[in-house]
Amino acid sequence: MANTAHRLALGFMPLLDCAVLVAAAECGFASQAGLDLRLVRETSWANIRDRVIVGQFNAAHMLGPMVVASSLGVGHLQVPLLAPVALGLGGNAITVSTDLHTAMQAQGTTSKLDPRAQGEALRRVAQARVAAGQAPLILAMVYPFSCHNYLLRYWLAASGIDPEEDVRLIVIPPPLLVDALREHQIDGFCVGEPWNSVAVAAGVGQVVTTSMAIWPNSPEKVLGLRRDWAEANSELVVALVHAIVRAARWCDEPGNHTELARLLAGPRYVGLPATLLEGALNGVLGRHAVTPGVEAGRVITFAAAEANCPQPHHALWFYQQMVRWHQLADSPDAQGQAVMSFRPDLYRAALGELATGSAASAVPPPDQLFDGVVVERLRAIGA
Repeated sequence: MANTAHRLALGFMPLLDCAVLVAAAECGFASQAGLDLRLVRETSWANIRDRVIVGQFNAAHMLGPMVVASSLGVGHLQVPLLAPVALGLGGNAITVSTDLHTAMQAQGTTSKLDPRAQGEALRRVAQARVAAGQAPLILAMVYPFSCHNYLLRYWLAASGIDPEEDVRLIVIPPPLLVDALREHQIDGFCVGEPWNSVAVAAGVGQVVTTSMAIWPNSPEKVLGLRRDWAEANSELVVALVHAIVRAARWCDEPGNHTELARLLAGPRYVGLPATLLEGALNGVLGRHAVTPGVEAGRVITFAAAEANCPQPHHALWFYQQMVRWHQLADSPDAQGQAVMSFRPDLYRAALGELATGSAASAVPPPDQLFDGVVVERLRAIGA
């Protein structure tokens, strides 16, 4: 395959975590794997889903839960998708309007991104609005079947806020969220970087917590592709996994962040100032902002902590949230299909010795969310 460049069309959204695909295409990792990647910028997650389903994209930068939802036929056509590799961990944050942030400060919150303290302050504000007969707060996320939706709902519920009664949740594509906040159409949102930083830099919003604070090493984007295409093009899947993992390791190196931010800043990709993007890569949301940037610590991980291995327990957690929030009825068959959509077996088979922690019997420590709830790992695909 090294002598032939196979051209593949991959869709992506203008977000910080498209970085791995951009690096694969721009830094030679794809060409070294015998691939010619044509990256196509999209405007909504629904477009990404539809263009993968109808075959216009061979694969795409995709929300992890979208792979599960499509495989189960929830919210759209039932077209089995799979994820042979993940594109990173974390990368999201929750931002509120400056007015709402001021109201939360009056309820005792601080500038720290502690999800407990911020959730408690938001609960008090939401309750005060209800008591005063005011309309509920409007919070936006990017797609019904997304980590953003489920982490936002989880954080709200764990903070004593009923996501279906005490606030109103709506869907807005990522590039439109800051304008919606500026126009006072919404009170806050959960979105991937750099759109939280854009809100801070514009002086219209303030970050209150991050996905890494709610769930350290929380799952996020994957490379999503149709199962039938993957089965018919197994060698190309292997090449894609190799290119993406090598690109992810390059993206994770702090010494490469200036160059990575420069690439992402191009109009073909994210199209925002490189300083803003580099700040988020280095843990500062809203660098060079109108208001001071938010020191967030680690915002996103591209390769460390098994970030590229698609974990079945992540797919199971997404499925459980779909059941919890009444998007589908629970059933053993549906649960099994959900788990099988994340494919660590394909990831490890593609990488061989390059894969880390690939022993099937090795079970890393469990994941724990901010409220102490543990998400147990599965030992093997289909477990």
